[in-house]
Amino acid sequence: MKAGTATKLVLNMLSTGALVRLGYVYGNLMVNVQPTNTKLADRAARIIAAITGLGYAEAAELLAREESVKTAVVMQKLGLSRIDAEARLAAAHGRLKDALR
Repeated sequence: MKAGTATKLVLNMLSTGALVRLGYVYGNLMVNVQPTNTKLADRAARIIAAITGLGYAEAAELLAREESVKTAVVMQKLGLSRIDAEARLAAAHGRLKDALR
């Protein structure tokens, strides 16, 4: 049991590090979540609300329109259109932190 626990911890650290390097994480939030079901859509709306300061209902409405957590955050934080937000994210190689600078 101890070897299995240690292995799991190491694998979790490696996968977390990989996700951070790929730009899927902003702070301690997984911003690359795809809202493909109700549970994930709820999580995505809460992530948008936490980053932007919007209320949950406003964040859920924004997510429903944009269908991407990263695009919705960039649009709200920087006051950009969808096309401009997507261009900014593309220039930042999909990294939300870099796109918000």
